[in-house]
Parts: sequence; structure tokens; C-alpha cells
Amino acid sequence: MELLTAIATRTSAARLSEPGVSPEHLARILEAAERAPDHGRLKPWRFLVLGKGSRDAFAHAAAEAKHLRLPHLSAEQLAAERDKIERSPTLIVAGCAVRLNHPKVPEIEQIIAAGAAVENLILAAHDLGYGAMWKTGAAAYDPGVKAAVGLQAHDHIVAILHLGTRVE
Repeated sequence: MELLTAIATRTSAARLSEPGVSPEHLARILEAAERAPDHGRLKPWRFLVLGKGSRDAFAHAAAEAKHLRLPHLSAEQLAAERDKIERSPTLIVAGCAVRLNHPKVPEIEQIIAAGAAVENLILAAHDLGYGAMWKTGAAAYDPGVKAAVGLQAHDHIVAILHLGTRVE
């Protein structure tokens, strides 16, 4: 697909199903993300492809964070929160590992670089025929959720990326 066509035709998927991203395509998608503009060549982005075990831990942490924010939620509502994460064919958490007090690259530029890497990832997924959804929500800002994917409290979850086959 030609680049401007990819940009003009890319939209967020409303729903996704199996199959998820193949291992070969996943490697190409992550390689495209690595080519993002990056002041200082810090490569602050972290792409965490969540397999079964890490996805369970992430879903549990996200539901627990929501329960702490909204203690009145029922067990069914919390289960629905976990299910949203569990049912995605391919799930990637895009983080920004911030280098605090960097002498030349302020934190905001590191976060923007991570966002640019996410955009490359989404465009590459689109080019390869996959649908994508870029999510965040309150869970992305929770220190416990960040810790569940190996990020520090001062780091950022820039995107929770759901990828798979677009359902029309």
C-alpha cells in the first residue's frame, strides 16, 4: 500500500476477531515502529507483546485499579473489564521509559517519540491488513498497571494496542 493511501484509509477498528497478528507480521510491525523520529536517539518506547500469562496479569491489574477507583463495581463489571483485555487477538502495551532530567531531551519529547512509534506500528499493521484500536483509559495512568508490564511509576503507558482481523 502506498503511504499516503495508508494514511488516508486508516481508521480505528470498532471490533476485532481472530486471527491475530502472525509472528512474521508482528516482527515487521515492530520494526516499523522502531523507525520513528526520536530526538537524541533514546528509543524511549517499549513494546510489550502480551502473551497469556502477562495478559492475565495485566488484565487483573487493570481490573484491580478500576476497583480501587470505583469500589461500588460488581464482580460482573470487573470481570467485563478483564474480558475486554482478554478477548483481543493481539495485545501490545506501548510504554515510554522516561529518562528523567535528560540534559537535551525533555520528557515530553520522549513521550512524543513513543507516540510516533505507535503511529508507525498502526500504519504498518494497516498496511499488512490488520485492524487496530489505540486505547488508554485510567488504567494507563495507574502505577500498579504500569508495574504489571515492567514499567516504573514515572514511565508512561502511551497506548494499549488491540490488533487483529477487522470485523465489519
